Amino acid sequence: MEILHSRIYGEDKPGTPLLVMHGLFGMSDNWGSFGREFGEKTPLHLIDLRNHGHSFHDDDMSLSVMVEDLEAYLQHHALQEVDILGHSLGGKVSMQYAISKSTNIRKLIIVDIAPKAYPPHHQKILEALAAVKIGKLSNRKEVEEQLRQYLDEVGVIQFLLKNVYIKEDRTLDWRFNLKVLTEKYTDFITVGVEPGVYEGETLFIAGEKSNYILPTDYPMIKEMFPHSSIEKIPNAGHWVQAENPKAFNAMAARFLGL
Repeated sequence: MEILHSRIYGEDKPGTPLLVMHGLFGMSDNWGSFGREFGEKTPLHLIDLRNHGHSFHDDDMSLSVMVEDLEAYLQHHALQEVDILGHSLGGKVSMQYAISKSTNIRKLIIVDIAPKAYPPHHQKILEALAAVKIGKLSNRKEVEEQLRQYLDEVGVIQFLLKNVYIKEDRTLDWRFNLKVLTEKYTDFITVGVEPGVYEGETLFIAGEKSNYILPTDYPMIKEMFPHSSIEKIPNAGHWVQAENPKAFNAMAARFLGL
């Protein structure tokens, strides 16, 4: 089985290793400044999910197979007890892992995602990415110009542009596997976390300006994660850690005891 790519900080530090998983269209690089800061205090692994970043590409994109990826990663790196932080899709994988395999987690942080099934909500981004003829473009500026024809949020455009890279034949491509993420979208977005209970200590962090975790989700969260608290970060939307890193990092550090 292929092992997920990661960037590791603070390997020589004592303490429980913290595994961090990004969201859809993201990659470990999105969490670089967080990784550098927390890697000063504890071992930290920034992980690329399958079909993202530098990890392998594969046609299967189900939640269950991503849980298996995480399990294989822990075994490969001989990690016993861990803390896990997952944002958005990474949070969904983290929740499913906790409920299915929870024996080795000390503390769990879920960022701006609930265990429920979500309706499709990335169509505009998928349409924009499909319209960009990336293999025919010569630089990131041209990619940006094409994305701007379909998307008006500067933050989203910049986030997507981080995935542009130059292949060996000097053509451009996306780091993520656009074909599989588009075709298998419903396999991992419009499904919820399978029912179950995780008894460990859990912190849900929501962006105050985000609508991903609603008050109507609280009963379900409390039922599946009975030892959880739900906190909001002010002046932040869905990309909580990027929009208010100071408050986010302080809250995460406090919960993890760092």
